[in-house]
Amino acid sequence: MTEMAMGVIIGNRDFFADELCEKGRNDLLPILKEMGIEPILLDEDEGVYGSIQDRNDAKKSIELFKKQKDKIKGIIVSLPNFGDEKSIVETIKESDLEVPVLVHAFPDRIDGLDYINRRDSFCGKISVCNNLKQFGINFSLTASHTLAPDSKEFRAEIDKFIGVCNVIDKLKGARIGLIGIRPADFNTVRFSEKILQRDDISVEPISMLDFVNKVEKLDKDNKEVVSSLEELKSYMDTSKVPESAMIKMAKLNVIYNRWVNENEIDAVAFQCWDSLQNSLGINPCTVMSIFSNRGIPSACESDVMGALSMLALQAASEKPSGIVDWNNNYGDDPDKAIIFHCGNFAKDIYSCKGNSCPQVNYPEILGSTLGQENTYGSIDGEIKPDSITFARVHTNDNKGEIEAYLAEGEITDDLLDTFGSRGVAEVEGLQDLMNYICQNGYEHHVAINLSLVSDILEEAMTNYLGWKVYNHKK
Repeated sequence: MTEMAMGVIIGNRDFFADELCEKGRNDLLPILKEMGIEPILLDEDEGVYGSIQDRNDAKKSIELFKKQKDKIKGIIVSLPNFGDEKSIVETIKESDLEVPVLVHAFPDRIDGLDYINRRDSFCGKISVCNNLKQFGINFSLTASHTLAPDSKEFRAEIDKFIGVCNVIDKLKGARIGLIGIRPADFNTVRFSEKILQRDDISVEPISMLDFVNKVEKLDKDNKEVVSSLEELKSYMDTSKVPESAMIKMAKLNVIYNRWVNENEIDAVAFQCWDSLQNSLGINPCTVMSIFSNRGIPSACESDVMGALSMLALQAASEKPSGIVDWNNNYGDDPDKAIIFHCGNFAKDIYSCKGNSCPQVNYPEILGSTLGQENTYGSIDGEIKPDSITFARVHTNDNKGEIEAYLAEGEITDDLLDTFGSRGVAEVEGLQDLMNYICQNGYEHHVAINLSLVSDILEEAMTNYLGWKVYNHKK
């Protein structure tokens, strides 16, 4: 887990024992640090052990948070006693951070209700949340109303909150690269740039002509191309690919990398057929796989919303994402489906056991119409058995809204005698999910991630982005 800076507010009500703040701080901070959080809060010698109990403390914390504004990705409010709700909320509001907020309360002990040990945090949390609502500040809660910081449940809540903060940090201000227009027959990947822009998500386009021109200008002896060719050959088995196609892929990899870096792209949607095959004579899948594996999710068929869905999953899990078609039924099993694409999954998504490892090849379906010699670059391989989260975000242009659905399941060890990148997914209540997808006009593409993060995405998307989200759980 990448280290993340968070503002920490330790709330204090002045007529409670000061020792509660001292012990609360000493119990909380080591746990946060252990979990990769850099806590930003008042020093222990400021106020009552660095807690916030009045306007003066709030002003100090506001100044501190503003100085660290570019660094802070979330705020944790922790109540070792009832807390002063007004100064807590003023600190958050006037810091202008616009980041997720988690409200935590320490539990009382039944045998510790004397003055020295009594907390009343159970009650104070309600007052803090009431004031957050009054001030229009969105916030997250722990499933249990009070939690001890040294509990497993608290750690799980912090893990979830880190994921939520990461999703908001990555989606707010995200720049999605669009290489080429959508394939003419793919109305399904239409979307609204204007609706995305309203949520501070930008689309940076480049025409396929301009992109291909950059690729064609590269010489095969260019140092970047030579290095790129080595990267491709070491990344995956390319023994079935002619050297001429490998050189073209290496050039594509160089331009892809330059363009992503020059334009500060966070995720890419690529028009993967058929302009590229007709002009360069390759498939971009392996290059896209490399970028997805290194943290720049790359979606097929100019699917901007698919790329955004992949980015959201990656932010929640800190693992690479893929994009698939909901492609086939799996016999008569109502809870299983075959998920498939020509082949551009991140390397980490594929199964690799013995001789059964992903291999760069050509896509049989596209190759049948565009020519095998023009389509090398796709990947044949199986998705490794694991837990999986599905996510699809789209713009509902008729309503002017962003919507999403989420689901969790398993990739089974069922093997398929077929080509391309594929796997068998098992989702409880799959038929109901398919009905929801169809009834609500969702696309046949869905982003995947080998993790269980639907709760993180639901919290981030609904609570902090204001999107309509369906989380399929039976």
